[in-house]
Amino acid sequence: MAAKGTTAQKTQDTAAPKTQETTILQDAVKLKDLSKNAPELFGIKTGVDGIDKLFYKLEFSKDQEKPVIKPLGGIPAYSVINVSGVADTGKSLFAEQFAVTQANEGNNVLYVTVETPAEFLYSSLLFRANAMNIDKSKVEENIYILDVTRDFNIRGNINNFIKTIDNAASKFNIKNVVIDSITGFFESKEIYAREIVRTIYNFLKSKKLTTLMISQKRSGQEHLSAEAAGGYAVSHIVDGTIVFSKQVIMNKFDSSTFKKPIGEVIRLLRVDGCRMCGHDSKTYVFEIEQTGLIKVLYPLTSITNSNLNEKN
Repeated sequence: MAAKGTTAQKTQDTAAPKTQETTILQDAVKLKDLSKNAPELFGIKTGVDGIDKLFYKLEFSKDQEKPVIKPLGGIPAYSVINVSGVADTGKSLFAEQFAVTQANEGNNVLYVTVETPAEFLYSSLLFRANAMNIDKSKVEENIYILDVTRDFNIRGNINNFIKTIDNAASKFNIKNVVIDSITGFFESKEIYAREIVRTIYNFLKSKKLTTLMISQKRSGQEHLSAEAAGGYAVSHIVDGTIVFSKQVIMNKFDSSTFKKPIGEVIRLLRVDGCRMCGHDSKTYVFEIEQTGLIKVLYPLTSITNSNLNEKN
């Protein structure tokens, strides 16, 4: 019996040979050695003044005891910002204002459309330019459209998508990118959302492309949180999140709180974190004008403070 056991053990050892593990090491880098590659912190205009003022940096001087807040005048350069919200909250309008503004500044923009076919996007961007009193020739010349609405070979294969963006960025000297929406790349496979977003994010950062990523919220998710389809996959990876929300005034309490008649809509936005710079954390009321442009009005606290004063 012992001999049989020995033979079985030898057979088992032969069937499963041991493989030598390959060790891969990465050297740590001294912090000061990164200084030559560290980008300057400055703002990239979005076209919405009320949003551009929400991002800032701190400047220190020997003459002042406290640091001074200096608005960046836009989102941080080279950042990848998640723009999240349910349907009809102004996400795509914001992205279009950003693209048109940057085109007017002379910066080439790659607009990746996952939802709207390119020919319809053309009309929308020209309408936005007209509302902003911007020369349409600059918009036509400086915005490049990548339409993946019907091309699953690009939308369904992240490596192909990245190669396509890389080619466009090099060929057309792209400075800014809009992806509307990032949700379209994992809508049928949310389990892979984090992997997909991280792969795209790492590429965009390596090329220093300032980017707006639009992400869709489910109706049941908390409207002013960074959570969206795929959970927190997008917001946990990217540099910052701007959340857009809306609420229909349906009762007297909401009407009294927000000072709007029943049936109207109150629109809110907030910056839900930005790891590249400081930011205003207050919630703001905004509106979408008849021209389709987004206009930030005032902090939500101004309404609540007014209500408290009335009670007192």
